[in-house]
This record gives sequence, structure tokens and C-alpha cells, in this order.
Amino acid sequence: MMRLELVKRPQRSMLFSALSPFIAFVLTIIAGAILFALLGVNPLKAFQIYFLEPVSQVWQLHELAIKAAPLILIGVGLSVCYRANIWNIGAEGQFILGGIVGSSIPVLFPQFEGPLVLPLMLLFGMVGGAAYAAIPALLKARFNTNEILTSLMLVYVAQLFLDWLVRGPWRDPKGFNFPQTIQFNDSAILPELMPASGRANWGFVFALVAAVLVWILMSRMLKGFEVRVLGSSPRAGRFAGFGIKRMVFFAFMLSGALAGLAGISEVSGAIGQLQPVISPGYGFAAIIVAFLGRLNPLGIVAAGLVLALTYLGGEAVQSALGISDKVARVFQGMLLFFVLGCDTLIHYRIRLIGLAAPTLEAAPKLEEAR
Repeated sequence: MMRLELVKRPQRSMLFSALSPFIAFVLTIIAGAILFALLGVNPLKAFQIYFLEPVSQVWQLHELAIKAAPLILIGVGLSVCYRANIWNIGAEGQFILGGIVGSSIPVLFPQFEGPLVLPLMLLFGMVGGAAYAAIPALLKARFNTNEILTSLMLVYVAQLFLDWLVRGPWRDPKGFNFPQTIQFNDSAILPELMPASGRANWGFVFALVAAVLVWILMSRMLKGFEVRVLGSSPRAGRFAGFGIKRMVFFAFMLSGALAGLAGISEVSGAIGQLQPVISPGYGFAAIIVAFLGRLNPLGIVAAGLVLALTYLGGEAVQSALGISDKVARVFQGMLLFFVLGCDTLIHYRIRLIGLAAPTLEAAPKLEEAR
């Protein structure tokens, strides 16, 4: 019998580490060409529609910015968690809670207007996302529960809570029984950057500012050093006096706050009201963004634009070629697969190990064990 084993390389290649995202992207393109060919579509024509047409006009660049903003905001927050070796998989739920809590002001107090409304909504959104992220953080710090499971399960709680709100107590009484809240007043709408050329709003600016600030935090401040040390060697971090439980709360709540900011920015900017679904899966796609950007906040900006292009490209090929809208999800999944695969092979090598057949003397013992 033979088995495969991953053996850690004594020294990884810096060149291939830098090129890994590009290699993964090329492999995704090759796999995508095979996918389109199997669907009976000319791959060159499909890629032209998928990657070039969505950015051929100025208004489409605005749409790209709208799609990229939440991906960048969430991905930047997740990068802090993952650098600390803390696995927050529930950013989708934190995104939704941020949208819900931030929307409570224009929904419950529609008569409240003025310059304070929008800043309060953004603040409430960040607090809502951070508070929701604190739940898996508390469970991990207090009971050592698996944060992957708890954060992921809370996503479904958030989705069902949103659905209940817009179909129940927050439903617009004048909305002809549609499951949605009232339209936000003008004071609660996130302003557009350049209204004359497109509808991109200040959410994209928030994403760029967050990326720069977190980059400074991670590369120039003691807290960033603490994140890196605890992520690479918890034992060394304990010797240095860094608190692991404090880091769990810090990473989760920072990540949740940025996801919540993305949620309320999406609701008050691109949508204008709460609906049963306010995210096409940004919280999960941002995991790909974080790793494609090498967990570097500045790299995540570029990765967020690439993933946003897959959303627009998926819509374009759906309308132009009649292909399922799930194509974009397939591309995102393949991209994550190849990114993780390339990173794994950079850090580890595959070794084939042969298992010796049991000897005659060992046969009776094996029978007894059975």
C-alpha cells in the first residue's frame, strides 16, 4: 500500500511565494477555458465578455467599485484574523448584522433627518458587526470552542433574523406586502462619488482607507507585531507576555466591525432599504480575497477588484451567452482552490510513502485487534 504525505520544506522559494497568486489566476483561466468548452461556448469569446466587457465603460467601472468595496472591507478584517491564526468564517453574518443594526435608525425613526443620521448609521453598523463577532470570540476564549463552526453557524442565524424582520415587524406597511422595509430618507443614503458618471458611493473610499489603516497597524505598530507573533508561534507570544484570549477578541471584533461597516454601506448605498437578501455572498467571497491578496491589506485591494470582476463577468455571460449565474461562483471556487493549492506546494512537498505488508507473526495480532 502507498500513501501521500506532505513534508514541510526547510526553506520556501521567495520567488514562487510572490508569484503564487498569479500562477493561481493563470490556472483558473485554464480551468475556466475547459469549463466553457464543455458548456459548448467559445472560451475566447466567453473570456472577452467575462473580463473585458464589464470594464469597457465608465459606468461599469463604478459598478466594479460598488462590488469591490464590501469585498475589500471584509477581506481586510479577515486578514487580521487569519494572520493571528484565528479562523473567522462568519463574516457574512457580521455583514448582515451590521446592515440590520445600522438600518435601525432610518427604519425605526424615519422622521430623524440631518447630518448626524449617516455617521450614526455607520457607527451602529460597525458596533453591530463587532458585537456579533464577539459571540464566537467569547465561546473560543471562554470554552475553547471551534471558532470555524460557531462563526459559520451564526451566519444562518443572521440570515433568518433578517428575513424575519423584513417580513414581520420592519416590513413597510405601504409596500404592497413585499418583504422589505421603508425606503431610507435622503439623510440615510450614502452619497455617490461622481453622480454624473456612475453610482459608486463612499463605501469604496471607506474600503481604501481601511486597507491603508490596517496596513499601518500590521506593519508599523506593536499590535500588528503581536498579531504576527501569536499567529506564527503562540508559545513565543505567551513568553513575550501577549494574551491569546485578548487577541481572539481583538481580531474577531476588528474583523466584525469592518464587515458591519461593509453591510451598512451596502444597504445605505447600493440598496437603499433592507431586503430578505442584502449580500450575494460577499462574506464568503472575501475569504478568497484575503488569501489572494496574501493577507496583505494593500494586496487585498487588488484582489477585491479581481473578485468583483467575477461577479460582473458572471452577470455578463449569463445575459450574453445564456450561461447559468453560478458560473461566477465556480470561478471563485476554482480560484480559491488554486490559491490554496499553490501555497500548500510552496510550503510543503509531496512524498510517496510505502506501507509494509503485515508479517506472518503479526497476522494473529491483527486478527485479535479486529
